Amino acid sequence: MKQIAVVIGSRGGIGSALQTKLYDEQQYDAVLGLNRVDTPRLDLLDQTSIKSAADWVKDQKGDIRLIVDATGALTVSGNRPEKSMREIDPTHLAEAYAVNAIGPALVMKHFLPLLPRSGRSVFATLSARVGSIGDNQLGGWYAYRASKAALNQLVKTVAIEISRKAPDAICVALHPGTVKTPLTDGFAKTGLDVQTPHEAAVKILTVLRSLEPQANGGFFDYRGERIPW
Repeated sequence: MKQIAVVIGSRGGIGSALQTKLYDEQQYDAVLGLNRVDTPRLDLLDQTSIKSAADWVKDQKGDIRLIVDATGALTVSGNRPEKSMREIDPTHLAEAYAVNAIGPALVMKHFLPLLPRSGRSVFATLSARVGSIGDNQLGGWYAYRASKAALNQLVKTVAIEISRKAPDAICVALHPGTVKTPLTDGFAKTGLDVQTPHEAAVKILTVLRSLEPQANGGFFDYRGERIPW
C-alpha cells in the first residue's frame, strides 16, 4: 500500500509550507493538500464538504500515515482580539469556536477513521500556546484563547477514543510558534522569535516524527516540549 500524507489548510502560510516540504522530502508516495479553493473543496464551516473530502482521500487507496490540520484564525470577520472582557461579543465568540474548535472537530470526526488500525500514524492539529489555561499569565484574547482551549480538549478526548481502535496512532495538538503569515500580521510583538513558514514547517515535521506512542493526546510546541493544559 502506498503511504499518504494529508495537509488540511494547504492554501495557508503554514499549510502550504508543510505541503511543499513533504513533497520535497519524498518520504510519502502521495501528499494530498485540501483547502477551501481546490477540488475537492474542504470548508471548515461546511460538514458536507469535510465528509466529501475525507471520502475522496479514502478513495486514493493507500495508508494514511500523516494528517496535519493547519487551519485556524486569530481574527474572524475583522474582529481583533479582545483586550478586555468589556469587548466580549457572542457573535465573535461563536465564529471563533466555529473555525478554531468545531471545524477541526469535524475534521477529526471524518478523517481519523481513515488512519490504519496498525502501524504508526500521526494526526496533528495546530493549536496555540495562548490556548493553555495553565500558561495564561496575561489575560485578554478571550475568543481565541477559549476556542483553542476547546480544541485542546477535543484533541485529548478524541485521542483516547482513537487509541482503542488504532493503538499505534498518535493524535496531538501542536503550537507552531509565531510564524510570519497573514494570521499574525500586526500581532507579533517585538522580541518574539518570528519564523518563516518554511522554518515552521521543518520544525513541525521534526516534532511529529519524534513523537513516541505515549505522546498521544498531548499538547506540544514546535520544539517538542509539552505545554501545560
